[in-house]
Amino acid sequence: MRKLLILLLILLAAACTRTDERIPPTAHTETLDANTLVFVTHNGPTTYYYNGDNELAGLEYDLATLFVKDFAPEYQLKFLVVNSVSDVIPSLLKGRAHIAAANLSITRLRQELVQFSTPYQETQQQLVCFNDDKTKRSLPIKVKALSEALVGKKMAVPLGTSFEERLNQLQKTQPTLHWKALPNTSSELLLSEVANGTLDYTVADSHLVSIMQNYYPNLAVASALGEPDKLAWALSKQADPALVKKVNAFFAKIKKDGTLQHLIDRYYGHSERLNTEDVTVFLERSQSLLPNYAALFKQAQEQTGLDWRLIAAVSYRESHWDPLNTSPTGVRGMMMLTENTAKLMGVTDRLDPVQSIPAGAKYIVKMIETIPDSVPEPDRTYLALAAYNIGYAHLQDARTLAKRLKLNPDRWSDVKKTLLMLRQPDYYTTLKYGYANGSAPVIFVESVRSYQNILEYHQPSHPENEASNVAQLGN
Repeated sequence: MRKLLILLLILLAAACTRTDERIPPTAHTETLDANTLVFVTHNGPTTYYYNGDNELAGLEYDLATLFVKDFAPEYQLKFLVVNSVSDVIPSLLKGRAHIAAANLSITRLRQELVQFSTPYQETQQQLVCFNDDKTKRSLPIKVKALSEALVGKKMAVPLGTSFEERLNQLQKTQPTLHWKALPNTSSELLLSEVANGTLDYTVADSHLVSIMQNYYPNLAVASALGEPDKLAWALSKQADPALVKKVNAFFAKIKKDGTLQHLIDRYYGHSERLNTEDVTVFLERSQSLLPNYAALFKQAQEQTGLDWRLIAAVSYRESHWDPLNTSPTGVRGMMMLTENTAKLMGVTDRLDPVQSIPAGAKYIVKMIETIPDSVPEPDRTYLALAAYNIGYAHLQDARTLAKRLKLNPDRWSDVKKTLLMLRQPDYYTTLKYGYANGSAPVIFVESVRSYQNILEYHQPSHPENEASNVAQLGN
């Protein structure tokens, strides 16, 4: 009876499903036709969203686009974007989509309704709470004593999620465990409520939690709930077997050739680079110092075409927005320019932000233009930032080493591995420019990515779309 009730609730939710009106008409469909392959998803940082350039992005978006391009080119790709994860599987059951690409965990109840592809990612469900001195003394919470720890506390999870299913399982042995399953919400929104103190606890996937902790450093992981989950695409049990076979072949291919790991790194690889203190200080200085220089960063954007938040992120990583900053090696100012770079860019006073900021931005553009045309974005910018930090010559050595090791010299996820090898004699003695501290550019690039994403989250380029820009995360 319990299973029947759950199935009836899912079918009822399906009747209420509607597409997100923020998505352009060409990005979703209400009917299926023979020439269209429809993916159902929902708006979010792990799925499908608009990035800082107001272009579609997200791991699921990239995977679906790549699948159709390489394995189903005879079809037109379309997305059905529903309000929440609880609407995803009902859309498959109603025949409104062929494939669900929505950061879905494989669960026992879901397997009774749909079939899943080969898993492509693993994640851990985490109980998340507000982080303060009192909380620190009581963490971690033992799962066996969860109901006792949550007495008098407010906990909520999105309706129809794997989190709800996991909590239902725990409730069998802890009958006093209570929570709310809320419709028309998301893990991102509930995590922000925990951070703001309006909710005591929620449960979310570990890869999302690590991202959100960059925006809300007061989020703490109270406990891991159960064993890790596997994420996969879902198809109806009546799906064309040929389509299922293609989907599994696609994941086998991108796992083998490194494409999958490259995409995962693009969206999540930098998310754990900053610690709580780093984020806290950055947010404080974003309020106290950044307003003094924001106009200069925006002017530099007009001059170079670079996103001002990227320029500001580089500046913070270099100088913490201190115009008088000077290192023992002689680099100086907001963008920490060397004397040679300053001369090259026409800067007469490196301590003058009016000169330093646009010069640094122009030098980043110069590095981007130096990177070979074979490198696509965003990897092109990542490699350029590495060159900004360590010099183009050492970057080329790292790319040469990547080729030797049969890695992809055009992918940041591969080049950052070989940059770390520039400290090892077995490798650097065989390269043109020799030893380099390759960990420095890796830390630099990953930190800049995180700082930029934090600025994009708190200062979206299109404030009217801030609700969807909750996912300005993994460019």
